[in-house]
Amino acid sequence: MKRNIILYISALLLATPAHAQYQSEGLGSLSKEQGKALRDSLSLATEKLAYYPDSIDLRLKKAAWNIQLQQWQYAKDDLDKVLFLNNTNIAGLFYRAYVNEQLRRYNFARLDYQNLLVLVPGNFQAQLGLALLNQKDKHYTEAYDGINNLIEQYPDSATAFAARGGMEREKNQLELAEYDYAKAMQLDAQNSDYVINHLDLLILLDRKNEAYDDIGRLQKMGFKSGQLQDFYARLRKKKK
Repeated sequence: MKRNIILYISALLLATPAHAQYQSEGLGSLSKEQGKALRDSLSLATEKLAYYPDSIDLRLKKAAWNIQLQQWQYAKDDLDKVLFLNNTNIAGLFYRAYVNEQLRRYNFARLDYQNLLVLVPGNFQAQLGLALLNQKDKHYTEAYDGINNLIEQYPDSATAFAARGGMEREKNQLELAEYDYAKAMQLDAQNSDYVINHLDLLILLDRKNEAYDDIGRLQKMGFKSGQLQDFYARLRKKKK
């Protein structure tokens, strides 16, 4: 459970506008059935907490479900209680850092990531979250230094290269961003998000033949022509 939600949050941290509308299953989006199942689980957990109000495990589960439902304040309330009961709870610190970020409480999010790194020096998710938070909070030098340091520590991490590519794309450093997304694709060939971001950059760079290669990769991954129409339209405009 904890590992799954940590991976889920890590993916959300990396989500970029370039790929959001093309995903076959959008990050953070839930079907009606999934939403109902999560709400049912929340109701049961709330009932159990009436008997076990200090259950850290129950409160972490509730927080994780509320994160998936994007009910940030409810998630924060449970995480505050978890960390009141145990201020060194690693999952609680990571979850709350992300939730604080969603609530635009950037300084509190930064403190949670920093406290997590005191407890677990070199923790990948905490370093990634802190670098991306600094980017969002316009602390660009700290953000880029942080992600470069992360890549030095984890040179085989597709996630780290994709994160740096996203930062470079935001700064309009298109060639650098293309290189990093290409590296991420090399390290994780099955991740469609990396291909979509790479494709977006190739079109911006007017590298049409390589862009069509990426479209082919997406089709092999199961993307339908209708999902790729915007890319085709952009490539047709480039020909004019």
